[in-house]
Amino acid sequence: MDSRQVTDIFVEKGYLTPEQAEAFIQAAEANSKAIEEVFIESQLVDESGFEIVLAEAIGAEAHSLSEFTADASTLSLIPSGLARLHGVLPVGASGNTIFVALADPLNSHPLEDIRFALGREIVQVVSFPPQVRKLIREHYGSEDSNIQDILAQLGGGDITVEEGPEEQFNLQAVTAEANAAPVVKYVDLILDKAVSARASDIHFETFETEFKIRYRVDGALYELDPPPFKLALPVISRVKVMSNLNIAERRLPQDGRIQRMINGRQVDLRVSTLPTAFGESVVLRVLDRSSVNLELDTLGMPPDIMSYILEVIEKPNGIFIVTGPTGSGKTTTLYSCLRKINTIDSKLLTAEDPVEYEIDGIIQVPINDAVGLTFSRVLRAFLRQDPDRILVGETRDAETAQIAIQASLTGHLVFTTLHTNDSTGAVTRLMDMGIEPFLISASLECVLAQRLIRKICTACRTAYEPSEQVLASLGLSIHDIGDKNFYYGKGCETCNQTGYKGRKGIYELLKISDPVREMINDRAPGILIRQKAIELGMTTLREDGLRSIYDGLTTIEEVVKYT
Repeated sequence: MDSRQVTDIFVEKGYLTPEQAEAFIQAAEANSKAIEEVFIESQLVDESGFEIVLAEAIGAEAHSLSEFTADASTLSLIPSGLARLHGVLPVGASGNTIFVALADPLNSHPLEDIRFALGREIVQVVSFPPQVRKLIREHYGSEDSNIQDILAQLGGGDITVEEGPEEQFNLQAVTAEANAAPVVKYVDLILDKAVSARASDIHFETFETEFKIRYRVDGALYELDPPPFKLALPVISRVKVMSNLNIAERRLPQDGRIQRMINGRQVDLRVSTLPTAFGESVVLRVLDRSSVNLELDTLGMPPDIMSYILEVIEKPNGIFIVTGPTGSGKTTTLYSCLRKINTIDSKLLTAEDPVEYEIDGIIQVPINDAVGLTFSRVLRAFLRQDPDRILVGETRDAETAQIAIQASLTGHLVFTTLHTNDSTGAVTRLMDMGIEPFLISASLECVLAQRLIRKICTACRTAYEPSEQVLASLGLSIHDIGDKNFYYGKGCETCNQTGYKGRKGIYELLKISDPVREMINDRAPGILIRQKAIELGMTTLREDGLRSIYDGLTTIEEVVKYT
């Protein structure tokens, strides 16, 4: 459930003050807990009280599940696939009406989907969400058990299409298999499992004799039990059908998009196909709006960096660059900055490839190279749209950089990203593009370099003493660390035995002060600019990583890996 929606209801009903509500939300995020668990732990209400308050707010009946016994006839009212996919538990029926409890009682979308699928009247009751989720798992099985059931069906000969030479590709047969019920269920469960696991990407990979499915969670890849090799073509074709791609085109890369409700949440999946030697590789980027918090305060920046960025984003002109590798959270940081300055008296325009999250009040333009809609072309058009702030998703070439600098010098604040290893690398990169140093020093306000590192799971966090060899990898000795504590995650059910759950940012901010401007004008090498910035008080990525280690948030291995 959305934490803020829940706390707003309790504030409106007089159970919480706005300050208490904010504390509840922060406690839920800090401990990776559901908001309802925080309410129960605070003893503000019990499970029954929580149900009653939410039920009154949405005009439904509260229904306790503490003594609920699910019989086969009740459970059969909703098929297991629908129940798991939408987080819905049937609790009774009367005539043509089915009474259901939702895992997210504040999201009514599943009611419409089930009403349409079953052709019956669906009435919602409000039950304690963890109880609903627990009963769905118990009575409809886990994703893993359902996946095994479907694979058993598929292994029984339901799928017969074999991938032959290109000229023998049977479009009609492949389309039929892609829409076969077991394949549809299997792909739905894979997506369901990925979103539940907080995956950022889903990889379908075809090899010579294997078909692999992997998820990326918190930056690390995990493999599922591999399905039979003969499922590669039907499963990949099913994904292409869902994203409106051409099934018959297997020689060229394609890009598409899937929008659907998964577990009662609106999820966007960005689809990319790639022809390989043994078939197609498909990667789905998961854009789960409910799991992304676009608030600057929640990014975990050091206070001095946060206060400086808050100053910069209120300036009337200049350039603010965020750098880092793919998947380091650059877009989230820039969106959070835009959210902060998205006011009625400010015109904001963005050029993105593609638009990842829609934000009310901001005009967002997707880049389309196929029709010549490039970053530079969009940026030129932006300057005739009377903007105050402009976001350029990525500065890829000299032309885009040149126009961005012109925009900043003519009274616009420009946000953009670059792929460089550290903050001073951005200055060197702009010079390499052919931008004159005096233009860089005149327009650039600051450069923020960042990485995302995995956080230690709070449920299995354990203290230990690192060896001298491990400390040496950080450039530290036993004498440097004094009485500081170090932690690692032992691995538990909460974190899927990985020892990590969630990620946080580490940051390095290059402030373009007068001494740094002079060095840029003199074309000083990046290493000298970096040394000067450190002399002037810049905290490096490694130093910010050490802060996270000492605070017990991450491990030495994570910081060494990313810095």
